[in-house]
Amino acid sequence: MSTSQPDDDRQRPLRYAYLGPAGTFTEAALRQVASPDEAVYLPQVDVASAIDAVREGVADHAVVAIESTVEGGVTATLDSLAVGSPLVLLREVLVPVQFTLAAAPGTALSDVRRISAHPHAWVQCRRWLARHLPGVVHVPATSNTAPAALLSDAAAQGSTADLGFDAALVPPPAVETYGLTPLAQEVADNASAVTRFVVVGHPGQIPAPTGADKTTLVVHLPDNEAGALLSMLEQFATRGVNLSRIESRPIGDALGRYSFSIDAEGHVSDERVGEALMGLHRRCPYVRFLGSYPRADAVRPTVHVGTSDAEFVAARGWLDDVRAGRAS
Repeated sequence: MSTSQPDDDRQRPLRYAYLGPAGTFTEAALRQVASPDEAVYLPQVDVASAIDAVREGVADHAVVAIESTVEGGVTATLDSLAVGSPLVLLREVLVPVQFTLAAAPGTALSDVRRISAHPHAWVQCRRWLARHLPGVVHVPATSNTAPAALLSDAAAQGSTADLGFDAALVPPPAVETYGLTPLAQEVADNASAVTRFVVVGHPGQIPAPTGADKTTLVVHLPDNEAGALLSMLEQFATRGVNLSRIESRPIGDALGRYSFSIDAEGHVSDERVGEALMGLHRRCPYVRFLGSYPRADAVRPTVHVGTSDAEFVAARGWLDDVRAGRAS
């Protein structure tokens, strides 16, 4: 991962913005990137604020969730990266996701009528909740640990009655961090749920290819043109580039206008990926490169016959010979 800094800033530790407060799954992802002993952690109230902190120079990098096995793409991240001054993804990390239902000391499971949870947490636990706490009401939270902090503060003041909720779905480490009582552990509808986080930074040196990489893009299609989506997808298919994720997002300027957020297998330095990007640039009105970076799972793509770097280079050499009159 590139972590270069201006010459006058190299003596200070890198600053990382992330969705806080302390104890979130995002902080767990950040700890895989840089320990709190070697970096400055800057908790933010939401994903957009974390990304804006990088654009505004308050932070060097942001760590944000971009995809989960339960809900797919994290729209706040996708939309923030698709517009504004360009930023790139430098690395990804994976964090297993399960929750603890926690409350202030003295609260029993039978007392719980309203639960505060981040919307993503609620979605990942709603079947468990329906089975164990039928009729419980969801109180949305800004992060996975924001309600834990509120419960802790209210308990310290002697009463949680005015909070508007009785318990919260929080990451397991938050229970001890905020002095809460666990009412139920390993709360999740999918025991193998994982969230993918990315490190966001300013454009610069691209991480070197590893052979197991992703390239992330935002692509707009031409307006009012039949087959535009097929044409866009063909830029990848004809060059043997597999897509591990593709999601549509509204552009926002008119109904029916969508962009596509894409993860392609491979690195921009790979011949097949570079050729696909050139095809997109020729065919589509807007292409934003969001970076090439190592895959967290280190899975290498399948390279089909005719799409290896050597075969692209050989084909280009053959064409040069044809144009120069050297090939029969």
